[in-house]
Amino acid sequence: MRRLILAATALSLVATSAQAMSVAEFLAKAHALKAKGMAAMFSSDVGLLKREMKTIADAYRADLVSARAAGRKPHSCPPPKGQAKIGSGELLADLERIPPARRGISMKTAFYAFMQRRYPCR
Repeated sequence: MRRLILAATALSLVATSAQAMSVAEFLAKAHALKAKGMAAMFSSDVGLLKREMKTIADAYRADLVSARAAGRKPHSCPPPKGQAKIGSGELLADLERIPPARRGISMKTAFYAFMQRRYPCR
């Protein structure tokens, strides 16, 4: 029985992590962390938001590489990896500009749009 419970728990964690986080969910977690002040460092949501952004940033870079390799124009043209400095405050401010009625979009969609505005191809 215990193995069954552990297996079900593991499957639910995998299913949850595979779902895309919406802008509304991301902002809610970010605001809750900000409200906690220094205590936020001990929250598991810090790691969750960092992993979400790392996953999105990795997918973004992979999409750029594959577009260029296929001879397609990428949707945006950022500087080389490690040179694009984006502060969390800047990204959060951009997410806040999304009207509440549209915040159901995925963080990936919002991030790609942010990068397209910030680093348009010329």
